Amino acid sequence: MTDITDAKILIISTDGFEKSELEVPRDKLREAGATVHVASPDGEPIRSWDQTDWGPEADADLKISDARVDDYHAIVLPGGQVNPDILRTKPEAVQLVKDFTAAGKIVAAICHGPWMLIEADVVRDREMTSYPSIRTDLKNAGANVVDREVATDQGIITSRNPDDLDAFVAKIIEEVREGKHPRKAA
Repeated sequence: MTDITDAKILIISTDGFEKSELEVPRDKLREAGATVHVASPDGEPIRSWDQTDWGPEADADLKISDARVDDYHAIVLPGGQVNPDILRTKPEAVQLVKDFTAAGKIVAAICHGPWMLIEADVVRDREMTSYPSIRTDLKNAGANVVDREVATDQGIITSRNPDDLDAFVAKIIEEVREGKHPRKAA
């Protein structure tokens, strides 16, 4: 078991993340006492998408390629249409998701974030949810798709959209407290 005040959580993202889907988990997890780092492809600030237009930047603490699974208890994958579509073309980002999954660490993705889970080939036979427009992608990759605010399968957490952020963050905290989640290979 890991108390949230002892937890280190990594958020990976690039330009085009849905503003609330990075800021709310980052801020609420920090408020709960976790250490939260944001990693971007180049370690530079990244620009949000705020509902209908570009929004403010978020600072990054490190490059995705410098992040080490052993340093963290969980990884969070914000959505937005642009962010995960770009990240899934970055081998270091996809490998990081695979490594977190293989290590039994908490993996949390919201909205379009599950595209990263599909690319990392970790969805087969797992219960998951997402933004409606990518549910067919999840299903085609072998996930058991459900429509609810949070789906959790052996420490892999998925949510649908910004309306689900409170439940999403609460589930991350709960799963971190439970500790590692040994899981079958996807």
